[in-house]
Amino acid sequence: MTDHETPLPPDELGQRLTEVYDLVGPLYRRAQRSVERGLTDGELSLGVRAVLTLLHRNGPMTVPQMGRAQAISRQFVQRMVNEAADQGLVESVPNPAHRRSSLIRPTEKGAAAIGEVLRREHALLRETGGGLTEAEVTACLRVLGELLKALDPVDDD
Repeated sequence: MTDHETPLPPDELGQRLTEVYDLVGPLYRRAQRSVERGLTDGELSLGVRAVLTLLHRNGPMTVPQMGRAQAISRQFVQRMVNEAADQGLVESVPNPAHRRSSLIRPTEKGAAAIGEVLRREHALLRETGGGLTEAEVTACLRVLGELLKALDPVDDD
């Protein structure tokens, strides 16, 4: 094992992961502004965009499932689902697994809207510089996944 492959001691790991958190906040806020300023042409709020993205990637979901997946309250997700439904972007359908918790799925209009947003994002992100490798992106995803897991005990509601 090389020095780069040896797990870090806890104190050093804590310091390095703090550096990750220091980047994630500004990254998230800049991504939000990017969406607000043009990736959706003002058609979708960030919350509705998040709902449509979840449904695009995972298929029909319940409001509680979406809340857990995004680590946000069911109440907020319900407001975003209601907003999306008012715009004709999602619809509620019976859930064979649970009578009281309907499945939410995108309408054709909603699928087309999120498809266009994701195409625009892809075009923007493919211009990312730095010569990033598959291994680096995989490592980044692993680190962020571990940070997310470490925060599992935090109450989302």
